[in-house]
Amino acid sequence: MTRRIDTLGSLRQHLQWAVELEHATLPPYLVALYSLDPAKNPDAVELVSSVFVEEMIHLSLAANLLNAVGGEPRLDSPDLLPGYPLRLPHGNPELSLLPFGPEALQMFLELEKPEPPGAVPEGEGYDTIAQFYDAIEDGLTTLTEQLGEEKVFSGDPARQVTFGPFRHSAGLVAPVTDLATALHALEEIVEQGEGTARGVVWDGDHDIFHPDRDEVAHYYRFRELELGRRFQRGDTPESGPTGEPVVVDYTGVFPMRPNPVRSGDPEIRHAQEAFDTAYCTLLYLLEQAFTGDPQQLRDAVRAMFGLRATAVALFQLTDGDGTTAGPTFRYVAPDQRT
Repeated sequence: MTRRIDTLGSLRQHLQWAVELEHATLPPYLVALYSLDPAKNPDAVELVSSVFVEEMIHLSLAANLLNAVGGEPRLDSPDLLPGYPLRLPHGNPELSLLPFGPEALQMFLELEKPEPPGAVPEGEGYDTIAQFYDAIEDGLTTLTEQLGEEKVFSGDPARQVTFGPFRHSAGLVAPVTDLATALHALEEIVEQGEGTARGVVWDGDHDIFHPDRDEVAHYYRFRELELGRRFQRGDTPESGPTGEPVVVDYTGVFPMRPNPVRSGDPEIRHAQEAFDTAYCTLLYLLEQAFTGDPQQLRDAVRAMFGLRATAVALFQLTDGDGTTAGPTFRYVAPDQRT
């Protein structure tokens, strides 16, 4: 078992790792989402886009947590874009950049899998994301008991970001100011990923797409895509989904080469650099939003939606062997962004 989070310095370090963890999930989800033809795969686009939006919520909540305890979130850094495939920061799950398909679904299921019964909190070397956040929860609770809320939650409240409601999720980005709001933020992150409790499919929110349904946690949304049916009330992980069909058309997916690297073809390389510049600009806007200018979050969201066109432009370029080019998610230094 890893060393406990027992100092404010260690807590801030682990919450920066949480920021890095949540960010690391974004490129794989974006690639899978952008590789889908919305006209042929509306169900898959709906489900993957809803997960991506909630991962952005989790990133923002992790930043709020770090700011609340006097840390400073960092996103605009080459350390966050070391290249794919990669392991989650200080954890074991591995992520690649893959077009939507069975391999990508298995990767997402492994990433979002529920914490097994009896699993211990793990601040490093975790197998499930919930174990990592359990370790942070333990550290927050213990330090608050030892030092008091005022000492632990010493950050500037003006740095807290708030955002929502969203088009794709019932989740909200709420401020973190004390232990109660910190624990609520951690609960939101974990429940949206694996469900409200072991053996429960739902994440505790209402499904904004379908007023008659509860919202399904990320792991089980990917099970819906894998098995071709939606979960409905009364379903369990053991029963599987028994609701209406989920249609996936694999002919409506751009056949992107897995884990793209910078191409020697000038046209492809130029398009890859344009995408990477746009993505690093998004990271800059997010960092500004999380370090003193919360209004930048809206600009960051607009920049995020603008990424799709640059990614689809890459998917129009052939990269050999029947595959297309794709984004590399490599870091572009600020003085090289044009």
